[in-house]
Amino acid sequence: MRIMLALDPRERERLLAATSPVSLDAQQILYESGSRIETVYFPENAVVSVLTTVDGHTSFEVANIGNEGIVGVPVFLGVETVGARECYQVEIAGQARAMGVEAFLAAARQDPLRSLVERFVQALFIQVSQRLACAAVHPIQARYCRWLLLTHDRMGDREFALTQESLARMLGVRRASVTTAAGALQDAGFIRYSRGRVAILDRQGLEQAACECYGIIRSEFDRLLPLPGGPAEVRDSIT
Repeated sequence: MRIMLALDPRERERLLAATSPVSLDAQQILYESGSRIETVYFPENAVVSVLTTVDGHTSFEVANIGNEGIVGVPVFLGVETVGARECYQVEIAGQARAMGVEAFLAAARQDPLRSLVERFVQALFIQVSQRLACAAVHPIQARYCRWLLLTHDRMGDREFALTQESLARMLGVRRASVTTAAGALQDAGFIRYSRGRVAILDRQGLEQAACECYGIIRSEFDRLLPLPGGPAEVRDSIT
């Protein structure tokens, strides 16, 4: 959890003491459209999609949040409910720390957490704007690579569950298009896809095949929320 790692040990322990460990299941809805946000989450190795609905039934992903951020951050901005067309859904199952809104807001009113949350909000805004531009100009295969790389950064695991149907929804394209892109990446030896699971075989190859948006999003998170040991540092857990 990048934000907690940025805190000094005393502040980190104080914040962790106000949280509880939870398991998040794939496809679990954390907040439905219009619902009140009562709990915020600090993902450890789960990935949560922020989905928006178009034409009343088609949903696609405008952002996702992993161990670099906080799910439920609108409450920090004074917004108590989810937008009428928004939904927060777990895309990659994993662990997180849950915290009541009142406790979170009390902690976030003061630095250093306040400054870190503000930085995360800015990084999240950059992700959303970059992804919207990406969807308009970049090919599906490059966007697929971008999504895989960002997910790998957050999980640290080279293999995870991911259906083509889910990815098509997140990229806002037809399932057949995702099937074609996955086949090309598999033929190139970059990934292995079988029975709803994706394994990253060649990280460098994926980086070369991805659009520039991956590097932009990652560099902005590294700039705004740097890890104590630098962007390349990998931490398995917080104790």
